[in-house]
Parts: sequence; C-alpha cells; structure tokens
Amino acid sequence: MSDSIDSLAASTKAIHKVEHSLKRRRVQEQRFKRVGLFAVLLGLSFVALLFINIVSKGYSAFVATHIAIEVNFSQEVLDPAGNRDLKVIGNADYRQLYREPLRALFPEVSGRKDKRELYRMISSAADFSLRDMVVADPALIGQTKTIWLLADDEIDMAFKGTLSRELPESERPVSDKEFAWIDQLKSQGKIDTFFNWGFFTNGDSREPEQAGIGGAIAGSFYTLLITLMLSFPIGVAAAVYLEEFAPTNKWTDMIEVNINNLAAVPSIVFGLLGLAMFINFFGMPRSAPLVGGLVLTLMTLPTIIIASRAALKSVPPSIREAALGIGASRMQTVTHHVLPLALPGMLTGTIIGMAQALGESAPLLMIGMVAFIVDIPSGPMDPATVLPVQVFLWADSPERAFVEKTSAAIMVLLGFLILMNLIAVLLRRRFERRW
Repeated sequence: MSDSIDSLAASTKAIHKVEHSLKRRRVQEQRFKRVGLFAVLLGLSFVALLFINIVSKGYSAFVATHIAIEVNFSQEVLDPAGNRDLKVIGNADYRQLYREPLRALFPEVSGRKDKRELYRMISSAADFSLRDMVVADPALIGQTKTIWLLADDEIDMAFKGTLSRELPESERPVSDKEFAWIDQLKSQGKIDTFFNWGFFTNGDSREPEQAGIGGAIAGSFYTLLITLMLSFPIGVAAAVYLEEFAPTNKWTDMIEVNINNLAAVPSIVFGLLGLAMFINFFGMPRSAPLVGGLVLTLMTLPTIIIASRAALKSVPPSIREAALGIGASRMQTVTHHVLPLALPGMLTGTIIGMAQALGESAPLLMIGMVAFIVDIPSGPMDPATVLPVQVFLWADSPERAFVEKTSAAIMVLLGFLILMNLIAVLLRRRFERRW
C-alpha cells in the first residue's frame, strides 16, 4: 500500500514538474515571438522613415515653376531681313523677347542690380525653348502670345515652399525683393507649377531646373539590354551543362565553388576587371553602355547560374526518366522537357539579377560612367551614365535645388526595382509548379 502511495506521489511530482517546464517553455516561446515581432516592426519602421524622408524631399521635383510672359515675337529681333532664314532665326537674341515684358510687369525696377535680379527669375532654358518654338513654327514671328517660361531653380524653391522666407536674408539665395515679386506674380496669376516633363526627358545639366534623368534612363536601358542579352543565354547554358551533362570530378567541383564565391565578390572588383580588360586591354570606349553591360554581365552571371541550377534541380527525376524511357536522347530530354519546366525559375533568377545590376554604381564608376553627360545616348556605343551614378553625381552637387532632384531620382530608381521584383514574384506564382 505504501509503495503505491509513493509511486502516485512520484508520478504527481513528475506531472507537476513537466507542467511547470511546459509553462516555462510557453513563456519563452511567447517572449521569443514578441522579440521577433518587435524586430520586424523596428525594421519596417526604419524602412518607412527612409521612404518618408525620400518622398518628402523628392515629390516636389515632379513639378516645375513657370512664369507667364506676354512674348512679342518681334520680327526686328528674330528676322530683320524677313527671309525666314532658320540660321538667322536660330542665332537671334531671344532674351529680349521676355526681358522687356518682364520689366513691364515691374515698372518700379530701375537699377542695374535690381534688373539683374529680375532677369534671373527666368531660367536660361527659356532662350532655347523660345528658339525651338520659332524654328519649329516660323509663323509665330510677328505675333504676341502668353508663354509659360521655366523659372530659375531658386525661384522654384521659393515658390514651392522648400526655401523658407523665415530665414535671414543673408542665409538664403532669394532676397526679400524677389519674394515680393513672387507674391505679386502669384496675385496676378502669372506664376504656377506644372508637371515637370523635362525631369524625364532632359539630360544632365549644371542648372538644377534644367537637369533631368532622360540620359540616365536611356543609359540604364542600353546597359541592361546588353547585360540581359549576354548573361541570360550564357548563364542558362552554363547551368544546364553543370547540372545535366558535366561529370562529377574535381574540375566541376572547383568550378562550382568558384561560381559560389564569385556571387559574394564585391561589385567594385568587377569594375576593376572591366577597366583592366575591356578598356585598357581591348581599347573599348569609356562611359559606353556596351562596356557597362559587359561588366554587369560578369557580375550577374553567378546569380543567374545559381538560380538556374536550383530551377533545374526542382524538376523531378521522373520527368527525365520518362523521357529517356520512351527513347528521347539526353539532349532532347533537357531541351524538350526539363528546360521548359525550369524556365520560370530561371526567368525569376534573371530578373532578380537584372534588378541587382540596375542598382549598381560602384563597378560603373570604375569604367568612367561617372562622366558629366548632357546628351541623351542614341546607342550602346555613345557616352552615357545610369540612374545610380546620376544619383551619386547629384548628391555631390553643392546647389540646394539638386536635393529634390536626387530624392526624385531615387524614387524613380526604387520604382523600377520594385517593378522588376514584382514581375519576378508574379512570374513565379504564375508558372511555378509544385511537385
């Protein structure tokens, strides 16, 4: 009887001990979940703060300030002889067309210094826009029209509120007189903001209000096109050979180890390799998207090969065995059965590799794509820059107006990266097969 009581007491004690242990483990598990949730929320909050900071500084770059001027396309200024010679029209002094009506808006401005400040409200791009208008349509000569001309970058910042008038006059580039002129134009409805198409169509410029990412977008397009044309077929072919045809020996083991190691090599090393091989040895042009595409191909190949091999491994062996069983050759099995099933995973890896290439700047700096490029490239052999390098250049500019340009360019770059990753996710969900 006493033995059974002792046994019952021991089992009860063991049960209490197990329950206590389980309770402690549940508490630890809940604590771990809370720590993990806090870490996730903390990371998301930092990302949100980063995005909020970028957007708050960059959204204003998508609109530009313009001033309405009654422009008299005087024949005496543009074409005194009346021959409609485009060379004469193109070399005319277009500043007179908007300076005189601008002075008429502010008749109290008389001193030379005040006139210079007044003329400075209009961007120097107004000369070229008026010239292009007249050259495209010479019938404008002799007419008077209201033209919205691009304002200077400092006037643009002042009108959009990014430049505070609460600062002392000595600490801001816009004087009290210029703020008063802006207020007068605003009351007359002669100053307003419009969508800044030039930000997407113009090349780089020393003047912030004229600078755009058109050249960088074209450069990125040609660079990524070269990268895709080279890296995808080479990467897929290498993955197919290593996974389906290569014998297992020390040479293939060494190749696999090197491929995995190359995926972790800093990108600037590929830039140094491109500088030494493509530019110094082969004599290819600097700042060309062709060279940039070759360098980024070397950088993205390991990523594409690894992703492609993983996609090939995911195809069940029964597919290969069934194809071989009905008489297909090894090549027919791979090309007709295995490769089509692995292609969605390969495309996903390729898009991720291309997104990585789009955001790279260090290897392209080494091959000279950091140069100041005004013209938009028309081909892969023309000098060009890319979006990350354009952000780097603008971030280093001393003008305050380039701050919003830099943030806006980052927003565009992030938009492209998010779009490419979204396409990769959609492709994987649409074509992925689970075996």
